[in-house]
Amino acid sequence: MKGILAAAAAALLFVGATSAADKVDAAKLVGKWELTKSSDESAPKGAMVEFTKDNKVTITFDANGKEVKLEGTYKVDGEKLTVKLALPGGKDNEDTDTIKMLTDEKLVLIDKDKKENEFTKKK
Repeated sequence: MKGILAAAAAALLFVGATSAADKVDAAKLVGKWELTKSSDESAPKGAMVEFTKDNKVTITFDANGKEVKLEGTYKVDGEKLTVKLALPGGKDNEDTDTIKMLTDEKLVLIDKDKKENEFTKKK
């Protein structure tokens, strides 16, 4: 009997966690975010990402002393954030990350390689 109760409790916790993750408030994403922490060593320190209300995104970062600016669009679907960027040379790049956390001040994304990127909202 205890085993059945434990399994039921675990199932309820899983369902509760899943539904909470599906309730990402995409409106909180709008604004400027600074990359403050990353488990990906190749991530550009101090990169800035701006999400607008009309689903546009701009990423700005320093590459060997030169500012790089990439523009594109984004879409939030449940806990998934898909960004499509126009790259130099006329190519597009689309990438989907999982939103681990999104508050008024903090954004944590997990990329396809399970690397975690933490952003702080700029005021």
